Amino acid sequence: MAAPVSAPLHVLLLASHAPSLTNFRGPLIAEMVRRGWRVTAAAPDFDATTRAAVVALGAQPVEVPMAATGMNPLADLAYRRSLIALFRREQPDVLLAYTIKPVIWGLLAARAARVGRSVALITGLGYAFTDGTSGGLKRLVAGVMASSLYRLALGRADRVLFQNPDDRDLFLGRGLLRDRGQVGVVDGSGVDLDHYTPAPLPEAPVFLMVSRLLYAKGVREYARAAAALKARHPQARFQLAGWRDDGPDTVSEAELQGFIDGGVEFLGRLDDVRPALAAARIYVLPSYREGTPRSVLEAMALGRPVITTDAPGCRETVVEGVNGLKVPPQDADALEAAMEQLILNPEQAAAMGEASLERVRARYDVHRVNAQILSAVSP
Repeated sequence: MAAPVSAPLHVLLLASHAPSLTNFRGPLIAEMVRRGWRVTAAAPDFDATTRAAVVALGAQPVEVPMAATGMNPLADLAYRRSLIALFRREQPDVLLAYTIKPVIWGLLAARAARVGRSVALITGLGYAFTDGTSGGLKRLVAGVMASSLYRLALGRADRVLFQNPDDRDLFLGRGLLRDRGQVGVVDGSGVDLDHYTPAPLPEAPVFLMVSRLLYAKGVREYARAAAALKARHPQARFQLAGWRDDGPDTVSEAELQGFIDGGVEFLGRLDDVRPALAAARIYVLPSYREGTPRSVLEAMALGRPVITTDAPGCRETVVEGVNGLKVPPQDADALEAAMEQLILNPEQAAAMGEASLERVRARYDVHRVNAQILSAVSP
């Protein structure tokens, strides 16, 4: 008598924004499908293009409404109820959730719906855990609430994956995890080295920063450094690509215009950052805290030297003096000095770009990182 054929593993991937499923998790979905797993990809904000892209990867897209920002308890509890209904209907074997609301409310819903296995991917700690110059009491309250909810949600997670050891140690230090046996650290989200390929380094000193327009990304420090350097090095260019959202840390329209008036070239939101990276000589991300900054990995994959901060998530991407320079967060003067160093030393910048490419190939290839993640997902 033939042995019964077991059903394929059913993984439900839960995200906070549908385009991230293809932009950040496309190769991960493709690898799960290649392994013969059934994949349901759930998120808010599906449009026809994103839905078609998820289907093309071999996954089933499911719309789940969610308030992306804010701490409205009624909206969050409604989100949890919708997730419980989704899990009971789909009956996944494994939940893999990333970003704060899918992790917290997804894991709580998975417990109520008796999902067999839950894996949380902590891709960054965001506003509530980041030291900043804005927010004050609101930031403090957000941090207390987020810590309490994380402690509640992660207590019964099978695995909790972090993108850097600083975030892991913060959660362990605050008692937000059950034990170290739950915990793993992966090398960010990885980068697709077939999509982001090396480009010749331009001779002109063109700097580029790509991020959401948040104070905690270091946008203000970048603009201040650019204004000072423009006065001494008029041939240098300082480009900023990104977008404003509705979060509490978002740069105002008036201040953005001030950045532009000071010499920053604002490129807006880019659907494809590769042409801008190829046109830049040096990549800059002076963020206060990250999981592992994807934009830095993309710049490294094109062979760009990187200037970033000695802050959680950022510090792992750069070996000081080898593939870039690190400065203290929230220090515009130090950032200015590092940027000027690479203006004045073009040979050093070129050598750093080559080292970036070597480093990203050795550590951050998306296939290598996905293998790390999927080893935690598999029962």
